[in-house]
Amino acid sequence: MKTPFLFKNVSSFIGMLALCLVVFTYVRCTPPPPENPVDDSYKKKLITHEDAQILFDEYTRTNNKVLADSRNGNPDSRWYSFTIEEMEGYIQYVKEQAKEQNIKNVGIKIYMGKYPANHPTNKMAKPEFGGYQTIFLMPTAKKKGTSDATMKRRGATEEDEKIESIQPMNMTNLSPPPNSLSANSLN
Repeated sequence: MKTPFLFKNVSSFIGMLALCLVVFTYVRCTPPPPENPVDDSYKKKLITHEDAQILFDEYTRTNNKVLADSRNGNPDSRWYSFTIEEMEGYIQYVKEQAKEQNIKNVGIKIYMGKYPANHPTNKMAKPEFGGYQTIFLMPTAKKKGTSDATMKRRGATEEDEKIESIQPMNMTNLSPPPNSLSANSLN
C-alpha cells in the first residue's frame, strides 16, 4: 500500500517540529556559563549615605581645614571621579596584566597625591588642576612569602606591595570647591 504524498510531508513536518522543540527547549533552558563570576565581598563594605556624610563632615572639620589654612584660606579639591567605564577598563587592564605575569592576589590601592603648580597639563585631566590634591590608583599584590601571622609577628601593617610592572592610573576629574562650600553638601 502506498502512503499518500501529503501524509509523508506531514509526518516529516511533525518530526522536524518535534526535533526543533527539543533543541530550542534545551538551548533556552541551559544557562550560559558565567564569564567572570563577581565576588560579592564588597557588600560587607557598603555604607549608608548618612555614614558617608559623617566621613565628609569629619574630613571638612579636620584635615580640609588644615589644608585650607595652609593654602591661605583657599580650599583644596574635595572629590574625585572616574566613569564606570574607566574603572572597569582599568580593573580589566590590571587583571589581564597580572594574569600575563602570573601575579596572584591582586588589588588596587588608592593613594593621595598633589599636582605641583607647574605640573605638565597633558598629565592632568584639566590644566587648572595644578596645585590641587588628587588621587591615583596603584595595582598591588600580597607580598610573597608573608602570612597574616608573619605580618602580625613583625608588627607590619603593609600586607601588599605595589606592582612595578603594571601602570598606576590618574587623570581623575577633581572638583576644587568654591570658597562657599558648605560642610553639609556631599555632591
